[in-house]
Amino acid sequence: MSAEPSKRIFVAALATETNTFSPIVIDRKASVDSFYAPPGPHPDTPTRCPAPIPVGRRICAEKGWSLIEGTAAWADPAGLVSRDAYEGLRDEILGQLRDAMPVDGVVMGLHGAMVAQGYLDPEGDLLARLRDIIGPDCLLCAEIDPHSHLTAKRVAALNFVTVFKEFPHTDFVDRAEDLWRIVVDTLEGRVTPVMSVYDCRMIDVFPTSRQPMRGFVDRMMALESELPTLLSLSAIHGFMAGDVPEMGTKMIAITDADPALGAELAERLGQELFANRGKHMMPQLDEKAAVAQAIAAKAHPVVIADMWDNPGGGTAGDATVLLKELLAQGARGVALGTIWDPIAVQLCFAAGEEAEMPLRFGAKSAPLTGEPVDALVRVIKLSSDAEMCFGTSRVPFGPAARIAVLDGAGAETGIEVILNTVRAQSYDPSLFSALGIDPLAQRILVIKSTNHFYAAFQPIAAEILYCSAGKPYPNDPATTPYRLVRKDIWPRVSDPFGQGV
Repeated sequence: MSAEPSKRIFVAALATETNTFSPIVIDRKASVDSFYAPPGPHPDTPTRCPAPIPVGRRICAEKGWSLIEGTAAWADPAGLVSRDAYEGLRDEILGQLRDAMPVDGVVMGLHGAMVAQGYLDPEGDLLARLRDIIGPDCLLCAEIDPHSHLTAKRVAALNFVTVFKEFPHTDFVDRAEDLWRIVVDTLEGRVTPVMSVYDCRMIDVFPTSRQPMRGFVDRMMALESELPTLLSLSAIHGFMAGDVPEMGTKMIAITDADPALGAELAERLGQELFANRGKHMMPQLDEKAAVAQAIAAKAHPVVIADMWDNPGGGTAGDATVLLKELLAQGARGVALGTIWDPIAVQLCFAAGEEAEMPLRFGAKSAPLTGEPVDALVRVIKLSSDAEMCFGTSRVPFGPAARIAVLDGAGAETGIEVILNTVRAQSYDPSLFSALGIDPLAQRILVIKSTNHFYAAFQPIAAEILYCSAGKPYPNDPATTPYRLVRKDIWPRVSDPFGQGV
């Protein structure tokens, strides 16, 4: 008896998250700065959305299958992707797939919240084009971020998706493993994945570091292990800073040829999410209350999350509202990471370490981010290629400069700031140690992240304060001036189902 022929799988990744209210355009260089790997040199360490590539390498090697790698590109979240950048990377991947044909399956690493100039649904466009190349009977699947838009065009093109369950997204490797498990079982004839989707008609924020979302995710995983025909459960949180027609929360069930079970589970769990609307968000303080509470704290370090100036949500990360409040209240023992200001970094490099200089920095990108800081500073440390950890990933944020803010007489204020050139949210305490700051020795750590920081900072924090300072991010969908988002979702309307729910 002859051995079963080896399978041929094509894998690639194209990902970013688009805040359509952000003025920062993503070009091809943004992917090169963050993560870009043409076929072949993709690292073995899984990196966020491209995680299906290294996971696929291992699994295909174990199976004796052929893995044909395409391009992997990830750009840190910002505003619209330029048409040239999207079409160039898209066509690069499509050309690689055409050259690889015939294949038994296509596996994609996507984010799912991209918007490009001229394209409200780039991932839908890409997936439809992939489907046109491989035909209706070939397997097409993807791993995506929950802060995404699950459009009808994407659902029509895909056989199935897996979605990060955790927020912070600590499980992107686990979900890539789930993806490939279903791929293998499908191609070896053991399962026939069917995708059921329920529209929750809402938009909310769902941190899994607290209840009720922690329990919800735990129940999803329990159901996956208990029900034989259930292959995967996922919640699409949605991305409220994306002004696109199909923005919103959805529930997904993937079953083995059991659409009735899938539809029932997706609806039941989706209604549970809706019933808890408005209860998921972490409590927030304004900048005055957050700083006062941090100064008064008896245990340290206190972590203040400048949660809405989050480069991971597409903002610049250059807001100064919280920094100015720290200065006004005389806070000491403070390390702030980071403020995005490439020009200020360049000036610090020109001056050199130990130089004292007047410097204007921050608040250059958009309204409602505060005012630039004008201060005498001392350059403490420079790094040409600073990076931090995010789980198994390495996240670049340099060139970067660590500065001490001085008063008018040249005395220490007790506040140090890391200025960076490559925008990145604050994932991990290694952000500070990369510039020679011991995070455990600080009274107050100020970071720019909504919740991705939690897994790494919670073990070292005496207290975590979520601060809403200024409004660099459209964080209230009830009042955000959307032009394209549908009107029949909560909280844009109080009762989107029209049933007095």
